[in-house]
Amino acid sequence: MATNFASHHCLVVDDFQGMRYLMRDMLRECGAVHVEMASNGKEALQRLLERRYDIVLCDYNLGQGKNGQQLLEEAKLRQLIGPATTWIMITAEKSSDWIMGAVEYQPDSYLLKPITADLLLSRLEKIAVRKQAFADIAQAMSNKQYTRAIALCDERLAYDTVNASELQRLKGSLLLDAGEIDAAQKLYETVLANREIAWARTGLGRICFQQGEYEAARDHFQISREQAPGYLEAYDWLARTQQRLGDAEHAESTLSAALKLSPNSPLRQKSLGELALQRGDLDVADAAFRKSIAVGEHSILKTPEAYLGLAKVCSKSSRSDEALKVLKSVQHQFSDDDVALRAKSAEGMIYTQENQLSKAGAVANELKQMLQERATRPDSTASLEVAELMLATGQRDQAVSLLQDVVRNNHEDNLLIDKVQAVFDSANMKAEGSNLVEACRREAVELMNSGVLLARDGKLPEALAAMRGARDKLPANARVLFNFAFVAVMYLQKLGTDEALIEESRQALREANRVSPGEKRFSQLMDALNKLEQR
Repeated sequence: MATNFASHHCLVVDDFQGMRYLMRDMLRECGAVHVEMASNGKEALQRLLERRYDIVLCDYNLGQGKNGQQLLEEAKLRQLIGPATTWIMITAEKSSDWIMGAVEYQPDSYLLKPITADLLLSRLEKIAVRKQAFADIAQAMSNKQYTRAIALCDERLAYDTVNASELQRLKGSLLLDAGEIDAAQKLYETVLANREIAWARTGLGRICFQQGEYEAARDHFQISREQAPGYLEAYDWLARTQQRLGDAEHAESTLSAALKLSPNSPLRQKSLGELALQRGDLDVADAAFRKSIAVGEHSILKTPEAYLGLAKVCSKSSRSDEALKVLKSVQHQFSDDDVALRAKSAEGMIYTQENQLSKAGAVANELKQMLQERATRPDSTASLEVAELMLATGQRDQAVSLLQDVVRNNHEDNLLIDKVQAVFDSANMKAEGSNLVEACRREAVELMNSGVLLARDGKLPEALAAMRGARDKLPANARVLFNFAFVAVMYLQKLGTDEALIEESRQALREANRVSPGEKRFSQLMDALNKLEQR
């Protein structure tokens, strides 16, 4: 049955007026009535902020500013379009670089110019059929209702043979997001028993990675890469695994291979720069950070780490003046408190390396003032870098306090704990630092368990109060946040519905999922809160 597009709101984005009108007229031939137009990325973003569109036809090249891919990425990340929106990218280019770059934020389809109304209508109708098949699942995913989304996948798999592969892929991803590791593993193994598929092989690798089985994970990702050389997700996971195995050289090689296929990823270029900097390969690091900055200029995926990394490369290459200019640039580009702390810390370390101790001390004092004026704690990376400068300039107490806070909020993250210990080691505080780390870990465990033990003894009001206190002390500790929500659910089930507490618990779970995604308890506790709200 043909789709009726008369009620659909459509947006055409193209920097050439003639093409805008041509695409508008084609949409009208397809039956669309409500068609609006934008001539560049900035204007398109404003339109997307003002209303929800059902169909977006977007040219890839939009002149100065954002290109079509960058516009799509920002629209998805800012949730300006939903799963029901059809986004078609239109281009005259046949180069695969930009298509390969759209790994995570893909449009629904690509059309090469010249196009006709018949071709457009055919593509729109095919997408509409697919959207309809996945509409309920997509909505459940948007609401982070993973259990419901998985059940909907199973319902559709019972009869939909056309979309079976995509439904299996989606279900596997949902199972991982929901923390249902055993079920995800079974699904991937069942798929691979029939034929080798890159997403299933990569799924098994992700499970091994999550379980700390890094050698097995590496083998899965290598097989996936060999079987599907264009499947970039396998490259990213392989590089991540090689880093966990301490094989930075091969991790750098893996990212370099991925960037030959897709050179315009700001995040992947940044990751290559960080690896090369870690290995002392300053020429590669310099080029990668500069490329990340260049391709990310108009992208929401632009990252301060590229600027901060470039500043470190310049400093190590005895180009301190350029390093300081880059640090000023990053503070201008990103109005973020943590970025400001990191830039100042990097500036202070440059002065320390040049033995300009009075300047380094002045920067450390500025950082101390910045910390006092903040309403929130700095993130872990900023805390580590500030602490390093504080220790180098003799401000021991402030540095130790920052490092203790990092450990308490991340007491199960061994990689991060190692970085904390390395900061202590560099300040000739190895034994003292080790003792401080262990004490903070014990404190975090006690806080994490306090409310749960009270709840199991039936002391629910006391348990909830204890977990609130733990959450306030450790607001970025995923285990504490999950335990707060667990105790809150027990309290609500026993003592009755409280809308404010339900929302408070949801906020804690969202933060826990941000800090530690893929935990089984996230979906379980969210489902429990939804049931409590409905009773």
